[in-house]
Amino acid sequence: MQAHPGTVSAAVREHLRRLCLKEFPCGTGSWNKSRFLPQTWRTWRELVPREEETVSAGEETVEALLGLVRSPHSPWALPSDSSAEDRFLRELAIQNPLMLSDVFFCSYFRSLRVVNKGVSLVDKGLLKFPKLEELVLSANRIKEVKASNLPPTLKVLELYGNEITSVECLCACPPPGLQHLGLGHNKLLGPLESLYVTADHWPNLVSLDLGFNDLTDLQSMVDSLHTLRQLRLLVLQGNPLALVPYYRGLTVDTLSRLCVLDDITVSPNEKHQFRGLSVNGDLLAHEAQLVVTIGNIRGVLDSSVLDPEPGPEGPFIAYSYYVTYDFVEDEEGEGSEYAGVLAEIVKPSSSPEIVPEESPEEDVEEAEESVESGGMTESGELEGSVSVRGSAVLQTSIDSAEELAKLRPRIDPRLCPSPGTVLFSTARKPWSDVIPCNYEMQHTLRDLVPLKAFLLAGTTVTIVQEKILSWPLVAPPSESPLTTKKGKLEKDKKRRDDKKRKGEKEASKEQKGPKKKKELPKELRQDPPILTVLGRGMVALESLLAGESLMSTVCNFGVVRTVESDRLTFARESKKNKSKKAAKRDAKKTDVLLSEGDHQPDPLTVEVQIQLNQCRTAEEALQAFSV
Repeated sequence: MQAHPGTVSAAVREHLRRLCLKEFPCGTGSWNKSRFLPQTWRTWRELVPREEETVSAGEETVEALLGLVRSPHSPWALPSDSSAEDRFLRELAIQNPLMLSDVFFCSYFRSLRVVNKGVSLVDKGLLKFPKLEELVLSANRIKEVKASNLPPTLKVLELYGNEITSVECLCACPPPGLQHLGLGHNKLLGPLESLYVTADHWPNLVSLDLGFNDLTDLQSMVDSLHTLRQLRLLVLQGNPLALVPYYRGLTVDTLSRLCVLDDITVSPNEKHQFRGLSVNGDLLAHEAQLVVTIGNIRGVLDSSVLDPEPGPEGPFIAYSYYVTYDFVEDEEGEGSEYAGVLAEIVKPSSSPEIVPEESPEEDVEEAEESVESGGMTESGELEGSVSVRGSAVLQTSIDSAEELAKLRPRIDPRLCPSPGTVLFSTARKPWSDVIPCNYEMQHTLRDLVPLKAFLLAGTTVTIVQEKILSWPLVAPPSESPLTTKKGKLEKDKKRRDDKKRKGEKEASKEQKGPKKKKELPKELRQDPPILTVLGRGMVALESLLAGESLMSTVCNFGVVRTVESDRLTFARESKKNKSKKAAKRDAKKTDVLLSEGDHQPDPLTVEVQIQLNQCRTAEEALQAFSV
């Protein structure tokens, strides 16, 4: 059997070679030479060895040789995952090795499994297998299959995990009796694929697996599958078309003979719930809806207890916390109206030290990011700019693209969305032991192919601490005429002299009182926010492609708090709500509790939930998605 590299025939040939059917203890050699003579010396019937024949010295009996290939502890034993056909061939190569020939192999095999062997071409060598009924060529590099090279006796054909881009190549003279076709995890795409899954090409097809491709046109696909009268099992999950809320209902109602869809049995009750939906299938909007919910944050370090008390000249420090996540950007869908919702992208710093005031160029960079992204207020409304330094900074311009490029790396990449996605942010919340985000956002997308790629990659969830330093502003002295100043000074001097002579304490108090009333309240200027990433991790979303409608998880970023920080936090909280004596008593109890080693700080966690909207009845689908 000659075969070219990369073909199915070559892979089968290599597999037979690895079985070592012509080497000890199989085949013929000094270990069994007396049992087999050249064919010219005996008739064909005499070639079968007799059990009663005497074994020559230095040779092995058939039972001993079979024991070497059957024992799991033997060095000649097959791997535990070997097929029944492999074990049979090994034993046949011991009992009667002269039967093994190319003609025998081709007529013997009814099933061929060539998995992950680097096959790229289905050659004509398969036509030499006249009884082949099952052909499994999964996890190879096949881009196209010439149907004329497939044995007409095939009933099962599996091509999972290859690089096939269209079913069209299989439609020229396909095996007429094929009952199962597996094309999952390939690269099928385009609206024309539905033309190649009709009864004209596969009249006897009972099972079809097209899962995890890039098929998008659900209506055309189910209309073509409706012509397959024998179809009972269907897999379409993992395709973008399966992300629309009415996917299962429309498929079940259109394919009334279907028994199993995406490995889930189609019940009579389900058929009843979606009855009549296929009649109005053309009126349904082609879009997917996902709802992202972010719950409570726990285990956040209270950084304020580690800061020194602010002096009269500041700085006054304020902390807030929020969660960001990235989501796919839909350029075609209606959801693009909120595609600008981003976390504030400003110059971050992981250091607790006070940062100096930024230069105008840095302000331009931050303002530009804010204008491009926008922001979200606590009420959920969009803002055009979230710069904390006012609108004056927006008037500054950058002379060249090189200057802008130099400024870009200063932004922490962990606070920027990945390519093709948008960064969404919860509202800023002050510190508490449990920070409730209470965030919910519905994403409506019509471009489903990027959505599938995004779900395969997952989303990144980040917990961010925002630190803002505020400083008092000194009011400039008011201008007055020189004469007014001179007169005022003389009056003040005379008044002070009178007070000293009289020594009246009441007059002194009255003199001090108006000074306090005349003092204006201090105004504060704010530095740019300092953003620190407290925790960041990837959330897998592939389960939403595999048929699950809800992904719920608690992201755990490890422990960031310490026993000492918890002691300071507990002491501060007890002072707020109790008297001095009770606060001291609770502080002592807290110190004893923490010193005993029983206290374990909570890990930093955040609750994340993503729901893929799915319709439960035909009425619900028509009311929500009719166009």
